[in-house]
Amino acid sequence: MFNIHRVEKEIDGKTISLETGRIARQAHGAVVAQLGQTIVLAAVVTAPPKSEDIDYFPLSVDYREKYSAAGKFPGGFIKREGRPSTKEILTCRLIDRPIRPLFPDGYFQEVQIHINVISADQDNDPDVLSMIAASAALSVSKVPFQGPLGACRLSRVEGRFVAFPTHKERDKADFNLILGGKREAINMIEVDAKEVDEEVTVQAVEAAHDYVRQTCDLVEELAAKCSTEKESPIFALDEALSKQLEEETFGALCDAYQVNIKADRSAAIKAISEQAAEKYLQPDNPLCTATELKRMLENIQWKVMRKLLLEGKRPDGRAYDELRSISCEVGFLPRTHGSALFTRGETQAMVSCTLGTGRDEQIVDGLIEEFGQDFMLHYTFPPYSVGEVRPFRGPGRREIGHGALAEKALEQVRPAEGDFPYTVKIASDITESNGSSSMASVCGGCLAMMDAGVPILRPVAGISIGMVADEQRYELLTDIIGDEDHFGDMDFKVAGTTKGITAIQLDIKASGLPHEVMVAALQRARQARLQILDIMTKTIDQPRAELSEYAPKIISIKIDPEFIGKVIGPSGKTIRGIQEETGALIDIAEDGTVTISCVGGDGHLKARDIVESMTTPPKVGRIYHNSKVVSAKEFGVFVEITPGVEGLCHISELSDGYVKNVEDVCKVGDLIDVKLLSIDEQGRFKLSRKAAITEMKQGEKSDNPK
Repeated sequence: MFNIHRVEKEIDGKTISLETGRIARQAHGAVVAQLGQTIVLAAVVTAPPKSEDIDYFPLSVDYREKYSAAGKFPGGFIKREGRPSTKEILTCRLIDRPIRPLFPDGYFQEVQIHINVISADQDNDPDVLSMIAASAALSVSKVPFQGPLGACRLSRVEGRFVAFPTHKERDKADFNLILGGKREAINMIEVDAKEVDEEVTVQAVEAAHDYVRQTCDLVEELAAKCSTEKESPIFALDEALSKQLEEETFGALCDAYQVNIKADRSAAIKAISEQAAEKYLQPDNPLCTATELKRMLENIQWKVMRKLLLEGKRPDGRAYDELRSISCEVGFLPRTHGSALFTRGETQAMVSCTLGTGRDEQIVDGLIEEFGQDFMLHYTFPPYSVGEVRPFRGPGRREIGHGALAEKALEQVRPAEGDFPYTVKIASDITESNGSSSMASVCGGCLAMMDAGVPILRPVAGISIGMVADEQRYELLTDIIGDEDHFGDMDFKVAGTTKGITAIQLDIKASGLPHEVMVAALQRARQARLQILDIMTKTIDQPRAELSEYAPKIISIKIDPEFIGKVIGPSGKTIRGIQEETGALIDIAEDGTVTISCVGGDGHLKARDIVESMTTPPKVGRIYHNSKVVSAKEFGVFVEITPGVEGLCHISELSDGYVKNVEDVCKVGDLIDVKLLSIDEQGRFKLSRKAAITEMKQGEKSDNPK
């Protein structure tokens, strides 16, 4: 009934297994991959394109995490998985980016890759395992995949590299890397790091590439057992017609691509395309279809751009290692907590920073334990930023991916929660775009954080390094623009501080990136990053000392967990009363951490005093301010110095003068200041308003000498 093939390999002490032939047998390729007790199913299907006039490769990757895989129910009211989470979308991109370049030119069959997590042990993340499973499923299918692709996650824990680390090991690490590639070269890098230098990255990539080769061996071993015949329906262009069109348009396109302004350059290229369409798409005698013409022109533009770049002629006239002009502004939005406008050439990011309390955390639910995300960056790419008219709906995969990259680049330098107990949200709106808008978001986000007074460790900047190569040589391109990204071979984004790297994202359009090119690109990125940081720090060199008047004021204190119930009170009555009285918001954690916040005024300080007085044993000699008179007798008044704790202020201690009647000084409900004079053997508290007044007057005199 089943024709099962199975292989497994131990890599750095972890066993990875691949199996096909048992599940999803009607798919064109299906593989079950396992690491620990985490298991994923990857299935590949292919079909002819839905339209013959197609000029792109319709590859789609869908990765989904079933809560049942971890023995969990989805959170919220609906107990069925719905739209993909941010984690699922980022994993889709993680799989798609290294796989997409590994298909032959002219292959336009529709290909769908479905990956489902069917078991999750909450120790081993399924994402990298899914990359290996997708590569294996393509390798055993009829799709002409030019793999195999291998993948590895590598973390540095206490100075030692660990392959395929668990979640706990990753949390302890100061460097986390995901590497994808073939046996010969790499083609995808993801890094988040705590300011590590370039040499650590180079060493990590070398080590991870060895593990990538081992995963390639595992995939090839499985594919060899299946011996599937590959199909290769290629949509080839008419070579003679392509050559004729190239002779007619090559020179004009060379001139067009040397126009400095993006809009003017686009207009010149559009005019050439329209002129070619008039000749080749005549209604009565078309020489080709519109799609074929578009593909031929795209191929010619690719040749033109690469020829010019290798000759040192960049579209905007810069040298290979030259940055575009940069402008930085901060504090230009009056009601935001922090704001910045970062402009680099024709790319611009308008960024705001908002500070919130613990109640503003984003609750994240998934296969691992639910947690609160208190640092986030949301990236938005409106169509007007590139002069286009199109629907503007929710964030797409690209926007989520770019936001996540900028987020992890900046999160590495945020202060510890105990030093700055705020939830931080950064919103980056791309108002102009011509290349590397995610790195503009890093720079603008850093400026906005400093403008908001977030005490970051050091400023962060980001830059993208491109590459163009032929059979003889390659050239690195600092700060690439859109055309250089589109027609080039590489987009190498690096973010970091003067001390080291905080994030990397590498995408390769070629089949792979040689190691020596990666090393050179890292050094070029460092040079550019330091230049950008120098420009940024001339605008604002350190976080502002004071927060915005519109930002919440937050303080934290620690109480004995035994007093939590006392502060909360029956059905929350006590804590609600404190919040109503002071206008502050109070949050109490299980470990006794009390976070108090308010917007405007000093209600947070008043609430802190009340909580401290409730949770600190009464102390002789201390003055208790604004204590409530709860009962009046002929001989004195009973005063509540802390909730539930009362003492007697004798009539003789109400004033420094003679008091005939208690009501002459105070009545029930009044708030007075009293000093705790003593606690007798029976635990009764003796209070004095007279002593409190005298001590406070003496304090005023000593603070304000003549």
